[in-house]
Amino acid sequence: MDLGSVIGMVLIFALLGSAMMMGVGIGPYIDIPSVLITIGGSVAALLISFKLEQMKNLFKYLGVAFKPPKYDVPALVKKLVDYATQARRDGILSLEQTANQEENDFLRKGLSMAVDGAEPDTIRELLEIDMEQTLGRHKANAGIFDTWAALGGAFGMIGTLIGLVAMLMNMSDPSTIGPAMAVALITTFYGALLGNVVGAPIASILLIRAGDEALVKQLIIEGIMSIQAGDNPRTLEAKLLAFLPPTQRISQFE
Repeated sequence: MDLGSVIGMVLIFALLGSAMMMGVGIGPYIDIPSVLITIGGSVAALLISFKLEQMKNLFKYLGVAFKPPKYDVPALVKKLVDYATQARRDGILSLEQTANQEENDFLRKGLSMAVDGAEPDTIRELLEIDMEQTLGRHKANAGIFDTWAALGGAFGMIGTLIGLVAMLMNMSDPSTIGPAMAVALITTFYGALLGNVVGAPIASILLIRAGDEALVKQLIIEGIMSIQAGDNPRTLEAKLLAFLPPTQRISQFE
């Protein structure tokens, strides 16, 4: 579980809820027609904007935002250096069993191609296609929430306009103007809440998660290429450590 994302989401609702309670309470901010217009309308528009297969996995993408896959990059660097040491000592064919038992699908695919004697350009091309297509899918999934943020604000404004029309039609009774105006503005509130609490933040964190995965895959590609080329393990380690922040660049040869 990503503690930062969870704390941020809880803190937003806690602060907003506290501000409401110090005013008129939460009750006046609950309006079912506004929910139907803002949330229901924006979700219906999302169904038009994206493939049904993507929408079916909406909660899966939410799970990635709050519980992302963990990448132990320093451990991955050590593993690749160990593979390079073994390949340099015993030959690349000695990695065949290791490749078959590798848990990381992307690394297993690259190692298997290297052991099978595929051309370096072919290996790099296939792995980069895999990486780019995966990154493209992740960006498209993040785009759902980005679009949802925009649609939430738009449908909030639509709800406000609907409420204003209803209010203007009852101007003969001044006592109804205040409550009607409040209800009209609630849809704008819901739209802003949907866009700035759910849509935009989740789209942003999903893009960050996609970038993390792409970085790991790029590191693996460089590792596979060096292993196949028979590079010195120290040289490989220096290359791979460049992917890490300076504070995490710990060499196993020191």
